[in-house]
Amino acid sequence: MQEPADQSVVLNCLCVSSSASLAGMRLHQGDVAVSLGTSDTVFLWLQEPRPALEGHIFCNPVELQAYMALLCFKNGSLTRERIRNQCAAGSWEDFSDALRETPIGNNRNIGFYFDTMEITPPAVGVHRFDPNDCEVSGWSPEVEVRALVEGQFLSRRLHAERLGYSIIPGTRVLATGGASANKQILQ
Repeated sequence: MQEPADQSVVLNCLCVSSSASLAGMRLHQGDVAVSLGTSDTVFLWLQEPRPALEGHIFCNPVELQAYMALLCFKNGSLTRERIRNQCAAGSWEDFSDALRETPIGNNRNIGFYFDTMEITPPAVGVHRFDPNDCEVSGWSPEVEVRALVEGQFLSRRLHAERLGYSIIPGTRVLATGGASANKQILQ
């Protein structure tokens, strides 16, 4: 039986990788970078971090008086692909159309989709809520698509803010990874 990797080795790899990403994406104070891949990763420039049990805080590689944070979300593109297959006949074009056809805010319908045990927060299952905060079993395909995308990004923002991130004038959101090619997801 193979022994699991030493925690310090894993943490060092995370630190080097995320430091290179923050520097390579040329983040500045207030910026956030989102890598939309199999797992979604959020990199943050922080001035005054608030360490928490979820996420990681490191020294900032380009500013000695600042910090950077890394948040990883396991249910990223694979979850988006599942909803695309269920609600948009496996078509990214139809998925994008569903986003265009629904209003921002989704008429206060929101969903949280954890196909596998999530890292941040530790949760599993699909949780859909209507405008009255009542859990519901499902929606039309268009509402489902928007609930997924908005729920994912609201969750990322909530956890970023818990680590000390805040939007400031001039904040930029930089996206990379496979799903960043979809303009409707970026909106």
